[in-house]
Amino acid sequence: MKEYNTADIRNVVMVSHGGAGKTSLAESLLFAGKATSRFGKVDDGSSLLDYGEDEAERKITLNLAVAHIEYKNTKINLIDTPGYADFYGDTKAGIRAADAALVLVRADAGIEVGTDKVWEFTGEVGIPRLIVMNRMDKEHADFDKVLAQLQDHYGTSVAPMHIPVGAGDGFSGVVDLLTMKYYKYERGKPGAGLMQDIPGDLSDRAKSMREKLIESIAESSDELLEAYLEGKDIQQDALVGALQAGFKMGKIVPVFCSAAVHGIGAQQILDAIAAFFPSPLDAGEFKCTKPGSTEEITRKISVDDPFAALVFKTISEPHLGDMSIFKVYSGAFKEGTEVQNSVKGSSEKVTQLYSLMGKERREVNKVVAGDIGATVKLRDTSTNDTLCQKGNQVIIDPIKFPRPVVREALFPKNKGEEDKVSSGMARLLQEDPTFTMVVDPEIKQTIVSGLGELHLAVILERLKKRSGVEVLLEKPRIPYRETIKGKAEKQGKYKKQTGGRGQYGDVWLRIEPMPRGEGFEFADEIVGGAVPSKFVPAVEKGVKETMEKGAYAGYNVVDVKAIIYDGSFHPVDSSDMAFKVAASMAFKKAFLEAKPILLEPIMNITVTVPEENLGDVMGDVSSRRGKIQGVEGKGNLQVVRASVPLAELYKYSTQLRSMTQGRGMYENEFSHYEEVPHEIAQKIAEEHQTQAAEK
Repeated sequence: MKEYNTADIRNVVMVSHGGAGKTSLAESLLFAGKATSRFGKVDDGSSLLDYGEDEAERKITLNLAVAHIEYKNTKINLIDTPGYADFYGDTKAGIRAADAALVLVRADAGIEVGTDKVWEFTGEVGIPRLIVMNRMDKEHADFDKVLAQLQDHYGTSVAPMHIPVGAGDGFSGVVDLLTMKYYKYERGKPGAGLMQDIPGDLSDRAKSMREKLIESIAESSDELLEAYLEGKDIQQDALVGALQAGFKMGKIVPVFCSAAVHGIGAQQILDAIAAFFPSPLDAGEFKCTKPGSTEEITRKISVDDPFAALVFKTISEPHLGDMSIFKVYSGAFKEGTEVQNSVKGSSEKVTQLYSLMGKERREVNKVVAGDIGATVKLRDTSTNDTLCQKGNQVIIDPIKFPRPVVREALFPKNKGEEDKVSSGMARLLQEDPTFTMVVDPEIKQTIVSGLGELHLAVILERLKKRSGVEVLLEKPRIPYRETIKGKAEKQGKYKKQTGGRGQYGDVWLRIEPMPRGEGFEFADEIVGGAVPSKFVPAVEKGVKETMEKGAYAGYNVVDVKAIIYDGSFHPVDSSDMAFKVAASMAFKKAFLEAKPILLEPIMNITVTVPEENLGDVMGDVSSRRGKIQGVEGKGNLQVVRASVPLAELYKYSTQLRSMTQGRGMYENEFSHYEEVPHEIAQKIAEEHQTQAAEK
């Protein structure tokens, strides 16, 4: 492969709501750009980019994939990303590695919840966007309706550069408003459209829309706007130059049309990427920090600066080990060099470098600033790590991945396979930063968390195929906590005689509530030596151990002060163990008389849904003991903010998608602990007492 300068590289991420046709368009672009001789199809499993076994089975994109096209003296790196919320980790990783985005919108559905989400993601990193109105060949495709929706939702910067010729079965090509030519395609023969004159019935419309396009482009250039307002003719070169500048600054969001599965519109999209998409140099610089420092610094994106690259995706290959996909921000990554992992503080020997074409890897000698590449068998490197030149170490700002929203308790299907599960999961955790696994000592379960039920299902399928172990999931326990609202005093007396030395401990405890979040406090108010000071630590230990096991419903006790104020001892039979047991007895009795309550974790949730589903969603949130904090409109979408008990959110993402026909999504984060309603708390306590009695 030819070596390309940074100025000739285009990194383009493809994003959308699920099902808009990103992978099909990517395959169409690869075919049109002659990067492949076969037009891959998602439906028949021949896709170059959806190459994973699980992707072929489900016929959806589950993983980020990279392929490149050499076109008109540029190297175009296409980054295909998942459209389903369960796999947004890879979507955010792909966006971070890109310098511009193709945002696909369905011509037969318009803006969907996921469209808004990827728009937000691309806005966070500040890359320009081109909208592709795909599926123009579908029955209910409506260019004018969706265009009006886009302009209403995303602003007047949205400017059509294409108008479709026909729609549904009659969609045959596009009119390019810059060249004022009709590009006619033949169904079943993907490739470049045949350039023709604009059909007579579209001529007036094309002239009118070109005039609006020129106005939009002129508004991004003071010089061009002045000429336009003065009625001067604007030369084509000046128009293209202003379009290029306006697009890079985000002042213009062009709209193209396509039917990806037929290859219609692919050639025009490729031409646009080569002609006016930014190169990595247009970003100018990147943000980073020095290892061990939080002070932000900037470095130039330049091949002449010291080497630095960010690993934005890790893939575990059965026979090759881990493959690290990276973007070089400065300098050049050369084969056979030793580099520093500045996050882990370790060195890595790089023996092979690759340029990616889906699952195929093409060996290269170096990867220059701005380009994307891959390497294998790095010992200590994972996603979000920075690789850099020794002696010039920096840490590139990490990708901010979405937080998990679903949690399940996990255990091996077969006893004795805990170690196999643990090692298999370790590799999966390294691949996917949005998947977490923790052993929670509070509820005594192994908890796995992900972005959705499908996300976890895919993870467990991979575990079974790669490691040969099966696991089962069950509803996780809720980490309730116990506390009190009142005060109480009780005696705990432990006396045991077994023929030899006995056991004797006698403790009087007073307990009282502490402010929320204060934890635990122990005080010694013994006077006159009623309990020798050497036994007081055992009393405190007995109280703490009881608090860990719970005194009311089997959950951790918090925000309680315990005071030992009296007791008695035996000069021979008293021991640390006896006083520990006596303290536990006293604490349990006092706790049950001090108005015990349960506390539950409350989550803040943000639910984004189409407007027509708002009433159902709000009613459902209320039925889950949720408190609506506010509702905010975003175009034809509604954002509901609420606080809901964690206990009521099990399987919520599945229910939400069912209510909204797959168009709703939500995020959550822990907020605080709050008192459980008395009736529910009583039921939980009774269930615990029944289970304890059975044991």
